[in-house]
Amino acid sequence: MAAGLGTRMKSDTPKVLHRVAGRPLLHWVVTAARAAGAGRVVAILGHKAEVVKTALDADFGKGSVEIAIQPEQRGTGHAVQCALPAVQNEPDDRIVLILTGDAPLLASERIAELTAACEASAAGLALLSTIPPRPMPYGRLVRDPGGTLERIVEHSDATEEQKRIADTNAGFYAIRLGHLRKDLAALRADNAKGELYLTDLVAHAHKRGGATSIDAPFTEVAGINDRTDLAGVEVEARRRINEAWMRAGVTMVDPASTYIDADVGPLGKDTWLGPNVALRGKTSLGAGVRVDLGCVLTDVQVAENTNIKPYSILTETAVGPRAQVGPFSHCRPGSRLDEDVHLGNFVETKKTHLMAGSKANHLAYLGDASVGSKANIGAGTITCNYDGVGKYKTTIEAGAFIGSDSQLVAPITIGRDAYVGSGTTVTKDVPRGALAITRVKQVNVEGWADRFREANAKRKKGEGEP
Repeated sequence: MAAGLGTRMKSDTPKVLHRVAGRPLLHWVVTAARAAGAGRVVAILGHKAEVVKTALDADFGKGSVEIAIQPEQRGTGHAVQCALPAVQNEPDDRIVLILTGDAPLLASERIAELTAACEASAAGLALLSTIPPRPMPYGRLVRDPGGTLERIVEHSDATEEQKRIADTNAGFYAIRLGHLRKDLAALRADNAKGELYLTDLVAHAHKRGGATSIDAPFTEVAGINDRTDLAGVEVEARRRINEAWMRAGVTMVDPASTYIDADVGPLGKDTWLGPNVALRGKTSLGAGVRVDLGCVLTDVQVAENTNIKPYSILTETAVGPRAQVGPFSHCRPGSRLDEDVHLGNFVETKKTHLMAGSKANHLAYLGDASVGSKANIGAGTITCNYDGVGKYKTTIEAGAFIGSDSQLVAPITIGRDAYVGSGTTVTKDVPRGALAITRVKQVNVEGWADRFREANAKRKKGEGEP
């Protein structure tokens, strides 16, 4: 169920697309349902349905998650009624899972447990219950004198005595489809909100012997209503993610300040992560990789035994084995660093391939470039790839040496083993093994500095102009 307005989020983004550990809330639930063995997933959408559908298609494949539309918000029971046409051809004994789209931490193992409880239930209904850490406006589980679950009373309809019941409804159900069809048809909006409550299924199940409830930790089933809830769930999600990676052989100097998105991985054995490191998107790290203080990696693939030094930013970049990157390097999308590449402080790359053993150790910009193996890029080098209209490529072949403070005006090729002298502006191709140099002739004016200092000293004393 993902049709709600989410007004308390105070956001133009649909609530179910707000992210926890880099993954939209709804996508967590879809992923867990699939991992638990769900053959089909139907998302019930309403508010900004097209936006949510586009996001689902992008992550899971077009049409992989089926869509049902709840055109108006008339309660949770009405939402599920809107999804019935999607399963009209399924047999009555099929078990249907009903999950809320804003509770991202429900584990696939818990969903499987819920399904098994439904299979064993004479009433054909199982649900998750929880005990919140503080009083919350959740439905209360009311039992008959024999202890059988009789009904769920929503908070807005509950008496003061019922509000003191500790067991609350977590909002997750497993039910046989035949019962669901009959019970949904019998729902009535005779309650304080005038809505069709899905919780009324429990009262119908009581006539069949009573639904089964399974206790679940509140942290696992907590839904998100506002940004405070979102932040709390984020903390718990990241704690779980970090703990799982540490148990898999990853060292974290300070887990509390290490931020790893849900879709990151794999992370190789003996990976080392410094404080304030953020691994985002679909980043993966090979064995023995060291990512030092303050680095941010987004959709980056790093091969084994590479060192990403402090405060480096890499996005949509592939890094080969034994590379050295940083500190303060910036690899923008389309960067590729092969084995043993050195990229040093304040070097920026964009759509650039540095081949094996090449080096750019200081203060350079390499955009739309190909740098051959064992080429050396001096400090202050710039590939001038943009003329205000188009982007052009610079090719630096293997073994070339680019002197400091050089400007390479693309499109251009620096031949194999060629030299570019320091301070050169290169505007035409340099042949293999050649030297390119464009320096003006140096002129030394004897005694000029002494005369200049003397004149300035007089000016400061008011003795005249220099």
